[in-house]
Amino acid sequence: MNNPFTLIIDDEPDIRELLEITLNRMGIQTLCAEDIASAKKLLAKHSFDLCLTDMKLPDGNGLSLVDYIQKSKNPMPCAVITAHGSMDIAITAMKKGAFDFLSKPVDLTVLRQLVNNALKLSTPIQTKKERRTRHLLLGESQSMRDIRSKIDKVARSQAPVYISGESGSGKELVAKLIHQQSPRHEASFIAVNCGAIPHELMESEFFGHKKGSFTGATADKPGLFQAADGGTLFLDEVADLPLALQVKLLRAIQEKKVRPVGGEQEISTNVRLLSATHKDLNAMVEKGEFRQDLYYRINVIDLVSPPLRNRASDIPELAEHLLAKLANNNNQEQPSLSKEAIHGLKHYHFPGNVRELENILERALALYEGNTIELDDLNLPCSTELPKAEKFNPSEISLEGYLEEIEKEALSKALEENRWNKTETAKHLGLTFRSLRYRLKKLGLD
Repeated sequence: MNNPFTLIIDDEPDIRELLEITLNRMGIQTLCAEDIASAKKLLAKHSFDLCLTDMKLPDGNGLSLVDYIQKSKNPMPCAVITAHGSMDIAITAMKKGAFDFLSKPVDLTVLRQLVNNALKLSTPIQTKKERRTRHLLLGESQSMRDIRSKIDKVARSQAPVYISGESGSGKELVAKLIHQQSPRHEASFIAVNCGAIPHELMESEFFGHKKGSFTGATADKPGLFQAADGGTLFLDEVADLPLALQVKLLRAIQEKKVRPVGGEQEISTNVRLLSATHKDLNAMVEKGEFRQDLYYRINVIDLVSPPLRNRASDIPELAEHLLAKLANNNNQEQPSLSKEAIHGLKHYHFPGNVRELENILERALALYEGNTIELDDLNLPCSTELPKAEKFNPSEISLEGYLEEIEKEALSKALEENRWNKTETAKHLGLTFRSLRYRLKKLGLD
């Protein structure tokens, strides 16, 4: 197998020489260009595995070269070299498809890590993993096809990804699949629920601490960034981070370094950052509850995990898969779902999404009798109000409008039964107060 081949573009001879010597020592062949015009001539003559380009070049902007390469017949990972502190430019480059960025002065450790990650990308391996993704992220609705396609693309980048979506919609599964399809798949995937860590321990948990740095620190302890070194760090419920830690997280992302509590030296980190929350971060930024600059850094690429009610056509396949898993875990024969049960599931709103579907099926599996799970075994909230299939006439009303009318009727009835006490109504329906309030406003019942 031939040695990897890298194109280096920079108008500073010292930088070109530093990059060339470092990569040659790694067994990587290099060719250098000092501007965009000469780089395009080399691209026309040679097939490269990686491109490292400065942002400011004598005849244009490095971003235009990133665009040019990504639209070519033989696209390759491109990393941009930016001036110190030019994080906004680096983020713009990654939004346009750059693989990663390097800040000047170039840290050779960070450079080697970036190059190794980029050269691990392999199209045949990615194709195999796409097939596995379809098996793990079930559903043939358009929204699921779209998100699988996006996962395949973002996995080939090092850009931070922000995954939004309601609780239970599968945000962590999306994060795991991004990791599994990425060049980091052989390293660790570390997931942390930011809302579950006491605020006073957060800095130590994220960045580690040195022995004696505080009461109870009886030994050095690596943090989450060190644990995920070479791999992926997934920050679930990132909205729950206190403002004081947001500042330090921002620095860790920008500098690619962390300082343990009580430590004097910063430690280089090689981590792909993914984050998620069910909360509205935009609204939190406007209220001053989440730092705008951090939001901008973690939201370089955004993915939306769709709610289950928006992809009802996927429910039969999902239910079958979950039933098989649950039955296997309990050493039970897998029952079938009756047509009425499937119809009921497809018309239920699922405020808890896939997680709620699994809970409903687990409960039904424990209570059903015979060989088939019936609608009554599901014990769906407001199940007596579920529509009959024959009543729905698609020529008269849209499915979305029809379901809204059913939901409106069920909510009105629940409110009346609870004397318009919204707290009690939410409990009665198995919803959070916030979810109920959202639905009432959406349907004009508030």
